[in-house]
Amino acid sequence: MTTATREKNESAPTFKMSSVATLRTNARRKIEEGAMTAGYAANREQVITLLNEALATEIVCTLRYKRHYFMATGVHAEGVAAEFLEHATQEQEHADQIAKRIVQLGGEPDFSPDTLTKRSHAEYVPGKDLIDMVKENLVAERIAIDSYKEMIELIGDADTTTRRMLEWILSVEEEHADDLAGLLDAGR
Repeated sequence: MTTATREKNESAPTFKMSSVATLRTNARRKIEEGAMTAGYAANREQVITLLNEALATEIVCTLRYKRHYFMATGVHAEGVAAEFLEHATQEQEHADQIAKRIVQLGGEPDFSPDTLTKRSHAEYVPGKDLIDMVKENLVAERIAIDSYKEMIELIGDADTTTRRMLEWILSVEEEHADDLAGLLDAGR
């Protein structure tokens, strides 16, 4: 081993795990809280509120994409409609993942149609024609991208499971935005 390697190893942080007995004891405490152990560092109610806003956004986006799928007409409608349907399916998958995580955190997913558009970050805009539909979906994706980035920043390391889920959803939203921007370029 070289001197540099030894120095690097000597300065590396030392990790200390809890004893097996401590892990076992802690696991039995508040067992009714399921996956939420004492190590959960985030403000659970705040995270649930953020996730319910994200849930509303995903549902509104699913509905908008579905409408655009059915309403797409014109020369290029078939390919664009297929893209809308694919995005609608993925947005619904995001909504399902978010709802599942809300329940894991001990919350209740809010599917109330009465407040859905008020809680959603994105708007439900019907669109006048195919280009308008693509633009409105791109605007919504850009809103979702910024929303997810802010949520990820707020949650930080306090809830790594939620953060990883949001990071994955963010990556899909960025793909959606890229797809829609490509459709706009092709339509010009």
